[in-house]
Amino acid sequence: MVAVMHTDMGEVDNETVRPKVTDAKGILQQNREFLDYFWDIAKPDREIRLPAIENLIEHLKQSEKSDELKYSLKRLIDGLSHTREEARSGYSVALAQLLSIFEEISLKSTLDGIKEKHNLKTAKKKLIRNAAFGNFFGVLSLSQSSRLHKEPQVLLECVQVLQSLSQYREHLRDLPRKTIVDILSQTSTEVFEEVLFKALKSDLTSALNTPEQLELLLVAIHKFPSVLKPKKLKKLLGTTNVITEESMPKLVGVLKTAARSVKKEAVLPAVALDLLQASLREENFEMFWTEAIIKGMMSDMPGHTHYLCFRLLGAALPLLSVSQLEFVLSGDVMRHYGEHVLSAQLPDRFKFAPEMARYASEFMQSCSDADKQLAVVVGFTRLTNRGFPVVPSHWMVLEHMVPSTLQRYVEWLIEEFCNPQLDACLEFTTHRQKGNQDTAEVKGDDSMGRFRKWITQRLAFIGENHQIKKDEDLVMNITRFIFFHAFFDVKKPTSDIPETTRALLVPIDQQTRSGIASAFYSLLQSLNSMPMIGDVSETEGQNNRRILGVKADGSLWIYSLVQYAATLLNQSKHAKIIHAFSPEQREGWNSLLESVEALRKQSKKSSSPKHTAFQHLFLLIGIQMFKDPKESVELLKDLRSCMEKAQAKKSKKKKATGSKGSEEEPQWVEVVVEILLSLLSQPSRLVRNVCRVVFTRICPEVTQGALDSILNVLDPNKDEDESGVVVTDEKEKEKKKHKVDEDEDEDENEDGMDEDEEDSSSDDDDDDEGEEVEDKAMEEGGEVDQNFRLELMKVLQGQNALAEEEDGSDEDELDDEAMMKLDGSLSSLFLEQKKRIQAKKDEKDRLRREKVLVRDFKIKVLDMVEIFLNKRGSSCLVLGLVEPLLAVIENGMSSETSQQEQDYLRRAADIFRNQLCRGKYYCRDAQGREAELYEMLERLIGRAQKLTDSSVSLYYFSAALYLVKVLKGIKSEQDLTDKESAASEGRTMGNMDVERVTSCFRDALTSFMTRRKCPLTGAMFVDLFNRFPVLCVNLLDSAVENITGGLRDHQQGQACVIVLKALQSKEVKKLMSDSERTELYQKILKQITKVLESVQSKSKVFHEKMVKTLELCQFIVKTVKIQKMPVDLDVLQNVLTAMNADGCLQKSGQLEDTYWSVTKLFGVLKPKIEKVKKVVEAEDTEKTAKKKKGFLPETKKRKNRMKPTVLEGQETAATQSAEAQAAKKKKKNKKRKRQGEETAAQSPAKKAKTQQKPNKKKKKGGDEK
Repeated sequence: MVAVMHTDMGEVDNETVRPKVTDAKGILQQNREFLDYFWDIAKPDREIRLPAIENLIEHLKQSEKSDELKYSLKRLIDGLSHTREEARSGYSVALAQLLSIFEEISLKSTLDGIKEKHNLKTAKKKLIRNAAFGNFFGVLSLSQSSRLHKEPQVLLECVQVLQSLSQYREHLRDLPRKTIVDILSQTSTEVFEEVLFKALKSDLTSALNTPEQLELLLVAIHKFPSVLKPKKLKKLLGTTNVITEESMPKLVGVLKTAARSVKKEAVLPAVALDLLQASLREENFEMFWTEAIIKGMMSDMPGHTHYLCFRLLGAALPLLSVSQLEFVLSGDVMRHYGEHVLSAQLPDRFKFAPEMARYASEFMQSCSDADKQLAVVVGFTRLTNRGFPVVPSHWMVLEHMVPSTLQRYVEWLIEEFCNPQLDACLEFTTHRQKGNQDTAEVKGDDSMGRFRKWITQRLAFIGENHQIKKDEDLVMNITRFIFFHAFFDVKKPTSDIPETTRALLVPIDQQTRSGIASAFYSLLQSLNSMPMIGDVSETEGQNNRRILGVKADGSLWIYSLVQYAATLLNQSKHAKIIHAFSPEQREGWNSLLESVEALRKQSKKSSSPKHTAFQHLFLLIGIQMFKDPKESVELLKDLRSCMEKAQAKKSKKKKATGSKGSEEEPQWVEVVVEILLSLLSQPSRLVRNVCRVVFTRICPEVTQGALDSILNVLDPNKDEDESGVVVTDEKEKEKKKHKVDEDEDEDENEDGMDEDEEDSSSDDDDDDEGEEVEDKAMEEGGEVDQNFRLELMKVLQGQNALAEEEDGSDEDELDDEAMMKLDGSLSSLFLEQKKRIQAKKDEKDRLRREKVLVRDFKIKVLDMVEIFLNKRGSSCLVLGLVEPLLAVIENGMSSETSQQEQDYLRRAADIFRNQLCRGKYYCRDAQGREAELYEMLERLIGRAQKLTDSSVSLYYFSAALYLVKVLKGIKSEQDLTDKESAASEGRTMGNMDVERVTSCFRDALTSFMTRRKCPLTGAMFVDLFNRFPVLCVNLLDSAVENITGGLRDHQQGQACVIVLKALQSKEVKKLMSDSERTELYQKILKQITKVLESVQSKSKVFHEKMVKTLELCQFIVKTVKIQKMPVDLDVLQNVLTAMNADGCLQKSGQLEDTYWSVTKLFGVLKPKIEKVKKVVEAEDTEKTAKKKKGFLPETKKRKNRMKPTVLEGQETAATQSAEAQAAKKKKKNKKRKRQGEETAAQSPAKKAKTQQKPNKKKKKGGDEK
């Protein structure tokens, strides 16, 4: 059997038709699917290749035909040299499977066939690469067949082939050496000693020359220690060990070569890890790490050699002992890693930190030794830059820590916070910091403060991360520790308060303490939204609702902290508060505790959302007292009076007595809402979360007055003072700072490092930048401020410094004393002007910051609106939200386009559209407010017509549809019993005044159809018709009239669309009788006929109108034909026929296709246009005909001027002379053209030479002259 195979398999894949395969015995003709297996094996898709291999093997098993097996073997061997990588790997895997299953195939003959087919000596130069790959993949198939170890001689030949392929490194790289290593790992000791050792002896002897040979030696030593004993190593290398002082230079060279080889792949070379393992076996690890890694590799400039060391450090973590881990993590490799992390913060820099985090995570997952885990975490924590650890505080590696290790690590962090051991840290500075003399020396207190800040953030991360396995006691200890050091100091240690037992070595400064307070509030926010810690049974998880912010005993986290704070305040001998409470504030604190205990007792008797809401508020204000005691005391008074009113209201309801004076006072819910609004003005995530929880609990009690106070904040027509938004300039910076600290729990590693690195440059440039700003301000002020000009003129005139026009003398008019006096007055004048300009800038910045804070506050208030709509969407109070939200949207559309303004607008629009208009529940209890709703409906529709922006008009129209839905849902007083009343209810849409609503929408529809610039769109009315079929029936006549009565073509086309959507509705069909439908269809056909008769314009808008008209016409005709309605279609048919009288609709297009789809209903089909081939003219055939060789055209023949010519007159002679002149000009033009083409074809160097030649001649001529 002979099969023709292509050497260039890439060309075969690109062909659409498969090549012919000669099959003398007809095997392939018997089963065509057999050949398809090989084509699928070469496909680039892996999901196709693998099933094809399985199907081929299964087919060969079942057929048991030797011819097919031989053909398969030959075809797979031929495919090993395919030009595509996917095809080569597919044929290699298939050959390996074939050899492993059919053991009757000899490996020796297979290897000989591979060598013969892919002979490197006889292959052409272009096919050397394919032949090399053929040999390699052939040997790889033999090694993967799991039969190679049974035939040692074949194994030896395979190794020899792989050794010979090492010279084709530009194609195969290090694949042959890796395959030898894989073969060695599957070889027995006896086969290696008897067969392979002699073949590999040369490679083993020169192991210190290349990474591949060194890796081969290290694998052989690890796999066959009984063969490669120290004596044999002595003969091979000259030493009994691989890691020695003499071999260090060569090992460093090999490692550098390996680092360069994997520069693009960015992986750890296998030889590096093998060397590390060899050093551990030979007990020379410290020498290897110090000499080879630190002194050898790290001495180079930062680059691929450093990255190899970093990867080796990460890969070595699971292999080292505790002492070795401490040695490695406190050395120069870690110091260089820290420098890299800081320098990599700049954009477009390679960042190794994520890769190191993966190494550390893999180590923590695989290692269960608590000592090793603690050594690694502490080692990375001690890598600091000016006291600030390089590793981020929110390090995800901690998620894999064992609970015992976590407990020890937290204790270590607390001890380091109290008594920082900065000398034990691996401190480093970057090159930029070293070169900066101003910030090179940092005080120890600053470094200690930075270290304490980082420790606080790390403790907070441990407490708030749900993935870290921990218990409640650990979280509570962390929270108490952070709270204590944020607001208290130790006076005297006591065992009752564990935080006082550790004395601080250095007191905490104010800046550090503010950072600790921010970390505490961030942690408390996470605890309030944290599910219960610990294992919960499946039954409890299924039956009970998930409760957040609660401990296992049912108490709130924030309650436990308030109790701890009360203990600290009572233990004044042992703990001292930083900012002591005044007597009034202490009284408020005590009343707070009493109120909380009273609420807890009441909630135990009868649980009520009201009690829980008040409890949350009291606890939140209690915690806030340590941050802002003055404001918290005022809020406590208001909250306490609210609680008393709420309880008094309950008792009054029982007694059914009330007074008029109490009704005039604001209800308790309104006061609570005011308190929530005042709390939301504070930029804190904790406060925002608690306010959401509290408002959710009191939402059923919210009244119109409470809702009005919320809407007053959002009203864009009111000033800040009227809306209740108060922003003071004194607290602005503090609020901004707390917002950054609390709202954004971000990593301070990068910020801290950048600040230190840029301190010097900012200090050096402060003066220059200040001067530039002042100069610009002076310039701006000088151009604008006319008063300053007048004052300057007065000063100059007062000192006679201005030259008059009459005075033409050049002498100095002022002496030195007068000049000094003038300088003083000018300097004072300019100083006042500078202060005036700076004051204006400060005022402008203050207003801008206030605006940002107010907008942020309003975004938080929108949360309360959303909660109200979700909880009480069916309440009649929702109707009061419609117009205020629309005012917010309208004002936002016309205001500035800052990012915060867009977020505010997007949030308000989302709440209005999804929570109000499209909410699951809507107001069904608006009885008695019908008149108000009708007026609001008219206002909304009227406003929608007056706007200029269609997007805003859409929101007003959606609100109008929402009101129609509310009016439709109002129940009548008397229940409808009989069918006629039920039908009338469906006809009149409940108790709604259909005529009034219809007139409103009819006016809107008329405005849309007759006004040139109307913000309404056709989609709005389509939505109206789909949702309310009754209104659709009432408005259909107006829509039909506007098919021809519309102002422009666009409106007429939209009228067709609206009518078509209405007729397609099934509910509209049910509401109309047969006679009404027949009459309506007749009217529509008349309007359509008028439109089709007036085909004049060819504009794009007119084209779209015609398409929509024909679509409506198609629906009408089709319905009339199917339902056999008594409607006359003859006039329409005549008009349609006249439209194509001149054959203008024969082409293809949307209009033409729609037209022929309508005529098809009348039995008229689109005529088929036969394509006629163009007749080839005789001139074209003459051009294409080949010219004879040696043929010279008449224009190229030389004319004999001496030969006499027969002339018929003087005109012919003149024309002949003119033709001769034209021929000469043609020759000259052709010569010039040739010269231009030659110069264009020349290389740039030749062009330069030809252009320089005339210049040189000119120079020479000039010199000679």
